[in-house]
Amino acid sequence: MRYTMKRNGFRIWAITLVMTLLIITFSSAFQQSDPIASKEISISYWLKLGPFSTPLPAFHDSKNNEFDHEDFLRFNEVDILKMKPRVDSTFTWHDGSTAVWQTIQAKDQEIKFEYDSEDPATAYMTAYIDIEKFTKGQIHIASPQPFRVYLDGRRIRTKAEYNTTAADKIKIDVNLETGVHLLLIKSVYQKNENSYWGLRASLNYTDRVENPRPKITLSSKQRMSIPHLLDGPKVTDVSISPDGSLTAVSFREIQPPRDASESWIELYRTESRELFQTYRGGTRISSINWASTGNKFSYTTLENTRGTIWIADIETGQSKPLLKNIQNLGPHTWSPDETYLIYAISEQGAEDRPGVKRVINMSDRQPGWRDRSFLYKVNLASGARQRLTAGQLTTALNGISPNGQKLLFTRTVEDYTERPYSKTEIFVLDLKTLQPSLLWEGPWFNGAQWSPEGNRLLILGGPSVFGSLGINLPNDTVPNEYDTQAYLFDLATNSIEPISKNFDPAINLAVWSQTENCIYFVTNDRSFRHLYRYNLLTKEFEYIECGVEVLGAFSLARKNPIAVYTGSSAAVPPKSFVIDLRTRESRLLLDPGKSDFSSVSFGDVKRWTCKNKNGVEIEGRVYYPPDFSPGKKYPCIVYYYGGTSPVTRDFGGRYPKNLWAAQGYIVYVLQPSGATGFGQEFSAAHVNDWGLTVADEIVHCVTQFLSAHSFIDSNHVGCIGASYGGFMTMLLQTRTNIFAAAVAHAGISSISSYWGEGFWGYAYSAYATANSFPWNRKDIYVNQSALFNADKISTPLLLLHGSVDTNVPPGESTQLFTALKLLGREVEYIQIYDQNHHILTYNKRILWTKTIMAWFDRWLKRESDWWYYLYPSK
Repeated sequence: MRYTMKRNGFRIWAITLVMTLLIITFSSAFQQSDPIASKEISISYWLKLGPFSTPLPAFHDSKNNEFDHEDFLRFNEVDILKMKPRVDSTFTWHDGSTAVWQTIQAKDQEIKFEYDSEDPATAYMTAYIDIEKFTKGQIHIASPQPFRVYLDGRRIRTKAEYNTTAADKIKIDVNLETGVHLLLIKSVYQKNENSYWGLRASLNYTDRVENPRPKITLSSKQRMSIPHLLDGPKVTDVSISPDGSLTAVSFREIQPPRDASESWIELYRTESRELFQTYRGGTRISSINWASTGNKFSYTTLENTRGTIWIADIETGQSKPLLKNIQNLGPHTWSPDETYLIYAISEQGAEDRPGVKRVINMSDRQPGWRDRSFLYKVNLASGARQRLTAGQLTTALNGISPNGQKLLFTRTVEDYTERPYSKTEIFVLDLKTLQPSLLWEGPWFNGAQWSPEGNRLLILGGPSVFGSLGINLPNDTVPNEYDTQAYLFDLATNSIEPISKNFDPAINLAVWSQTENCIYFVTNDRSFRHLYRYNLLTKEFEYIECGVEVLGAFSLARKNPIAVYTGSSAAVPPKSFVIDLRTRESRLLLDPGKSDFSSVSFGDVKRWTCKNKNGVEIEGRVYYPPDFSPGKKYPCIVYYYGGTSPVTRDFGGRYPKNLWAAQGYIVYVLQPSGATGFGQEFSAAHVNDWGLTVADEIVHCVTQFLSAHSFIDSNHVGCIGASYGGFMTMLLQTRTNIFAAAVAHAGISSISSYWGEGFWGYAYSAYATANSFPWNRKDIYVNQSALFNADKISTPLLLLHGSVDTNVPPGESTQLFTALKLLGREVEYIQIYDQNHHILTYNKRILWTKTIMAWFDRWLKRESDWWYYLYPSK
C-alpha cells in the first residue's frame, strides 16, 4: 500500500513535471512565433538637391555673436512645407541658379557627397515612405556632418555637432499614419578636421503583420491625405464686375501648424485670366461689392469687432476708407446710381441683473438674440450718414429698388401660436419720407429681390409660404418646408404666381437677369447642384451644363450675360470658371489646387442605386480606392445624412469620402427618402417620420449593395453620420446588426431632449414633426429614440461631440454613452473641446478626422495600433 502510494506519487510528480515542461515549451514557442519583431529597410535611393555653396554671411565672426553651422541648420533657405520634390524637377536657388532633383543610389548603404570648395555647403535629401497601415518605428540616420530631419514638412530632429565617424546613429521615433510621407534631410557641410561628407539612413519598424510592409519610393504619387483636404488656398467666393471684364476671387488659407488663417482678394481680367490686383494684408477681408458701372468696388476689413468699408477705384488703383472703425459693422450694398451705400450696424441688447438671465422666449437662449441690427445710409461724396430703421426688431435688407428710391427689407416676429413659430414681415421703405409700407406677412419665407423693372418681386420660400399655391402633393400630405420654391409677386395687383411648383430641384439661389428675360437658379438637383435658366415668357426651366457636379458660388454680370462660379465634382477638387450664357461655353478661370493635387491619385466614383419597398429609386454612389483590385476583399464605410438636405457630390468636406477611399475602404453613399431636390413627394417623406423610413431604406440598400459587390468583406462594414445622420447612426444600431462599427457625430439619442434643449430643436421639429409633440406622439419621441432602446445596441459605437454644441447639445451623446457603459457595450466617447456643431479649428479638426479613421481601422481592418496611439488604454 505504501509502495503503491509512492509509485502513484511519483507518477503525479512526473505528470506535473511533464505538464510544466510542456507549458514552458508552448509558452516559449508562442513567444518565438509572436510576429512582433523589429524590421529594417535601408534607404538606398534618394532624391538629392545640391550641394549648394553657402558662403558665411558678413560679420559672421563677430565677437559674442558668431554665426556657425548651427545657424545654417536653423535658417530655412526655403519653405520646407511647400517643397514637393519630384524626379528631374527643377528648383531655383536664392542666387537664381537652377538645380535638379536627381536620383542617387547609395553604395554600401551610404550616400557620399562630392564637394571640394572651402565654403560651407548645404544639400537636401528626400525619399517618400508609403504606409498602408499605421506603423510605429524609428528612422536611423548616421552622418559625421550636422543635419536636420523633417517629416511631412515638420522638423523632428536636429544633429548640430560634428563627428569624426559616421558610425553613431541618431534614432528618431516616428508614428506613421496611413499615406505617403515625405522624409527630408537638410545636411550642412563645413570643411574642418573631418572633411568627409556622407550619410546613411534606414527605417526600422515593428509590425504585428508581415504585410503590407512600408515602402521607400522616389515617386511623388500620393493618395489623398488630410493636408490635401485642409491646406493650401481655398476659393471662398467669386464676384464678377457689371460688364464682366473683371472677376474678384476671395481666398482663405490655413497657416499650419497654427490654427490661424489668412484671407485676401485677387482681381483678374476675366477674358485673359491675368492677375490684375491683389488686396492682402493681415486683416480679415470680406468679399467684393461692385458699383453699378464697374469702375469701383467696395470691401470690408475687420479688426476684432470693428470694421472699415473701403472704396477702391479701378482706374487709379487707389483704395480709400468710407467708414472707419465702426463697431459691429454689418454688410453693405451699393445704390444703382452709385451715390450712396446702405449698410447695417448691430446694437447690443439689454442684459439682466448680474448673475442671472430671464429667458424671454425659446430664441432668447441663443447668445446675441437680443442684439438688433438696423439699416443706415451713407453718401459717397460727402460721407454724411443717415439712420433709416429703428425699433424692437432687426431689419434685414433684401434689396434696393432699380430707381434707387425704395428699400425692400424684412423683420422676423416670434409667433408661438402656429408653425414655424415665427413670421416674416416684408416692408417697402420710401427713402425720402422713411415711411415703411407693410407688403406681406407670413411663415416659411426665405428671401426676396426686385425685378429689373421694379414692378415685381421674386420670393423664395417653402411650399406653404402662400398657403397651398406652391404645394404639389395629395391633400393629406404635409409638405417639407425646406423644399424651397420660387414665386413671382406682382406689386400692382398683389397677385402671386408659383413658378417652381412642378419643378423637382430645390432652389438654393436665384438671380434675376438684368439683360435677359429670365431668372437663373442654382438648385439642389438630386445629388447634384445644377444651374437652371427660367424663361419668363415660355415659363420653362432649361438646364445649363457647367462642367461640374456641384455648383458653389455663382455671380452674374449685370450688363452682360456672363457669369463666374466655383464648383467641384466627386473626385475633382474645386475650381473657378467663366461661362458665356449666350453660347453656353464655359472655361477654366482658376485651379487653386492644381499644384497640391498634381501628384494625387483618385479612385473611380460610380453611381449605384437601389429601389425601396415602394419601388422608389434611392440614389447612391460608390468611391473606390485608387489602387482598387476586384480580386481583393475590402472593408466598407457607409455614409448617409438622412435628413432634409441631400448628400451632394462635392469634393472634400467634413466627411471626405475620397480620403476614406484613399485609406483602402470602399465607400458607399446613399440618399434615403426625405431629402429635397427629388421633388416634393420625395421630400415630404421626412415629415413626422423621424428616421423609421430612412433606417429601413439604409438597411435594405446596404444589404442589396453587399450582395451586388463580391469584393466587399460583408463582415467588416461600418457606418457614419453626423447631426441628423448621427441620430440615424444611433437609431440604426437598435434595428440591425449588419455593421461591425459605427460613428455618430453630434447625434440625437433622445428626440424629446433635443427638441427642448437644442437651440433650434423645437424650430427644426416645426418642419420635421409637424404639430407632433412629446405629449401627443410618444411613439416618435420615445420609441424612435436610441436612448430608450439602448439595450438593443451591440455594435461598437464611437460617439463624437463638440463640447459647446448649441445645435445638438453634448448631453445627447453623454446619455447614450452612460446607458451603453452600464449595459457593458463597446462604446467610446470623444468630446472636442471648445467646438460647436462643426469641428472647425484646424488642429482639432485634424485630430477629429484621424479619430474617425482610426476607429474604423480598429474594427474594420482589425488594426488597433492607430486608435491606441491616439487614445492609450488607461
